[in-house]
Formats: sequence, C-alpha cells, structure tokens
Amino acid sequence: MSSSSRESQWRDALQQALTGFLSAYPEGAADGLYDPIHYLLSLGGKRIRPVLALAACEAEGGDVSDAMPSAMAVELFHNFTLMHDDIMDEAPLRRGRPTVHTKWDDNAAILSGDVMYTLAMEALEGTPSHALAGVLSMFNTTAREVCEGQQSDMAFESRDEVAVDAYVEMIRLKTSVLLAASAAMGAMCAGASKARVEAWYAYGLNVGLAFQIQDDLLDTFGESGSTGKQVGGDILSDKKTLLWLTTQAQPEGREVLETWTGVQPASGTDRAEAKIQAVRGAMLAAGADRLARERMAAHVELAVGALGKLNLSEAAAAWFVGLAEHVTSRSH
Repeated sequence: MSSSSRESQWRDALQQALTGFLSAYPEGAADGLYDPIHYLLSLGGKRIRPVLALAACEAEGGDVSDAMPSAMAVELFHNFTLMHDDIMDEAPLRRGRPTVHTKWDDNAAILSGDVMYTLAMEALEGTPSHALAGVLSMFNTTAREVCEGQQSDMAFESRDEVAVDAYVEMIRLKTSVLLAASAAMGAMCAGASKARVEAWYAYGLNVGLAFQIQDDLLDTFGESGSTGKQVGGDILSDKKTLLWLTTQAQPEGREVLETWTGVQPASGTDRAEAKIQAVRGAMLAAGADRLARERMAAHVELAVGALGKLNLSEAAAAWFVGLAEHVTSRSH
C-alpha cells in the first residue's frame, strides 16, 4: 500500500472518529453552543497534528486505534486555539470562510472555544491505560506552553525590540510543541521507550518550527485564495515575525518599519494595502524571505536527523521525511 493511500486511511479514520465523538454534541444542542465547533471543523484544514499522532503510533508497531484519542484531542485543542486566536487577531477569514467570531460574535467564539478544550480533555479519556498518565502529562504541559507562546506573540506587538532567539522561543511554544506532542503521544500509545519518544518529540518540534516560519512567509507573500486567510495580517498588526526582525536589523528596513509601526488602518482599505506593500518591499530588500527559507531548511535537516535515530522502515521513514519537506513548500 502506498504511503499516500495509508495517509488517506488515517484521515478517514480520524474523520469517522470525530464524527462519532461529536454526535453526542449535535448542532442545536445547548442553545447552539456546539454549532461553532461543527462549523470550524467542517472547514477542513491540513490536520497534520492528528495524522502525525496516528502515523507515529503505527511506525512504532502500535494499533492506530490506540492513538485515536490523542489524535482527536490534539485536533480539538488546535481548533480551540484557532477560534480564540482569531478573536485576538481580529481575523476576518479562516480557511477561506468567515471566522467564528465574525459569523456569530466574540462571546459565542469564546464559550464554544472553552467547551472545545473541554472536549479535547474528554477525548483523552479513551487513551490506553498503559499510556494515559504520560499522555495526559504531555498534553497538559503542551496546552500551557501554547498559551505562553500566544501571550508572547501578543506582547511582542507592542515592543520596539525583540531578539531573534525570543521569537524562535515564542514559535516553539505557540506552534511547535503541539506538533512535537502529537508525534510523542502517538509513540507513547504504542508503548515506545522514553528515548524513542524523545526522538519523536525532536522530530515534531523541528517540523513545527519550519511550519511556523512558512506560515509567516505565506502570511506576507502568499495569495489569499491559496492561504484562505487575509494576506498581510501580520504586517497590519505589527507582529514581530522572523521577517520583521530581519528587516529591522538593517537601517533602511528599520526606517520603513518605524514609519508604519502603530499605523492601524482598517483591513481592506487603501491605507492598509499601502502599509502591506511598503513593509513587504522592505522585507524583500533586506533578504528576509531568503534568510527565513534558509532557517526552515535547517529545521527540516534537524527533523530528518531525529528520524535517523529511530531506524524506521524505508517506507515509514520516507513518509515522515516527506512531511517535513512538505511544510516548507506548501501554499496554504
């Protein structure tokens, strides 16, 4: 069976499990509390995290059904963070459709996000007993770290100076640790040793770092029709991405950034487009896009190195290497 066919089976199994799990919380129940959850999950998405949990479990010789509770939990948790992040970012689009707070309102998005997190914890209750303690501990640590990363991301917006190392630590927490935990939790469910779980975590962590850098590139240089999100949103909100920090390090780039920082034009206006174009041009002139791609490639290399410690079958290794390489070439 080809790796693409197996991946399709993992995704289908995940969808079936999520459908069954959420059938206890149908649309219309609890005065519509669960409607935004069904809506957000219906928008699709890459679902890299839950598939990674299932794939790692299988690669370790386990039954993917043992990792399904972890897979559902990370997918529910990830979407909970998206629901709340979109409020904080005032984002109008998610996967090409109106965000939950836009379609309903902020209160609905906050409360539905809260219950989505609770459902993630409930999903974990199905974890095999031999792995439950370790999986629960990792999930809780990861959930806390994601919140720490999001707080740093917001705090950076109002700071004049942010070190590149601080940025990398922020994206490690905000994005990478959840991919790392997905792989590690899948391995735990298969009964993998501590050393192997650590190798899986290192693999996921570096894939996650590459993933976030590519997200930053797509936000600035992507096409709205491909990304499904508002292109230039990071620029409009003065986010200190790697692109921003690299540009700030050069006098010409710093001058452009200082001119536009704090300017908050309404999205979709001529003034907003002028800010995006000016900052984007400064980033290109500084070579920020090239340096970001070089850093992505370095993280992919580290991810592949972690895989080498696992001595996987040729077919399994090829799939995980392909995933690591895909995150740097995707268009959405």
